[in-house]
Amino acid sequence: MSRHSRAWLLPLAMGIGGASYPLSGRLAFVTPYLIFCMLLITSCDLSLKTIRFHRAYLLLLAIQALGSAFVYWILSYFSPLLGEGAMICILAPTAMAAAVITGMLGGSVAFAATYTLFGSLCVALLAPFYFAWTGARGDLPFLASAWEVCYRVVPLLVVPVVAAFLLERFLPPVYRVLRRIRPWTYYLWIFGLTIVSGRTVAFVAEHAHAGLLEGMGLALVALVICIAQFVLGRRIGRCHDNAIAAGQSLGQKNTILAIWMAQLYLHPLASIAPAAYVLWQNCINSFQLWKHDRRTPKTKFSERQC
Repeated sequence: MSRHSRAWLLPLAMGIGGASYPLSGRLAFVTPYLIFCMLLITSCDLSLKTIRFHRAYLLLLAIQALGSAFVYWILSYFSPLLGEGAMICILAPTAMAAAVITGMLGGSVAFAATYTLFGSLCVALLAPFYFAWTGARGDLPFLASAWEVCYRVVPLLVVPVVAAFLLERFLPPVYRVLRRIRPWTYYLWIFGLTIVSGRTVAFVAEHAHAGLLEGMGLALVALVICIAQFVLGRRIGRCHDNAIAAGQSLGQKNTILAIWMAQLYLHPLASIAPAAYVLWQNCINSFQLWKHDRRTPKTKFSERQC
């Protein structure tokens, strides 16, 4: 399937999910299984022998970990809902498709793929405490709330990575099969996007009397954060000769996971922010691909040095 055809599947999946929300919204229980399968297959593209920690990762992880807490702390004074939506848009790990887009733009696929691993581990460690801090489960003490989130999120993010490395070591035939079917994760992602879009529309429809202004605010916050993360990522990466990969690593988010976590552990309306983020990040990526395709084959992307 061509790149342009694949791009059209994104708004189509969101449209189908939204239009069929009475049905697609009921399939929300499938989401964690889809996330697990996608992370497992994607992790099979990595190898313990090829993983290298880059200095730029420290700055990217700092923005992801500290930036999400700082933005929530600031915005929660005005609106806890906006704070939660902004936090999940920054805290969410890098999308599994970031390495693919990076390669299409001529960047380092290894850089983006490896950061996806580190970013997921970072979220697995921080999400339980961040969600407990925001009062996701106000009926539970802090540590009890953190443990409940940890019980669901950590296995979902860590077990697929560990399983991929174990398969590489002890079951190479299975490992190779999973590597060969990696392109199919895109269609799993499309299916998952349809489900979470339906779940989001279903919730908004149930709370339409209270969700219009909040939804517009969340969509605007997601736009600002999306642009900021792509710009900051590219600037950090430019200092380390990896502008394209760093921009994708920080800017392109695993929105299916973000929406699922928001609906489960935050105010469900906060999921509108990562849902809108899907649109904004794909608009930015479409523009980057269009700009990249306009260059002649002889023209190489030049990285500015610090």
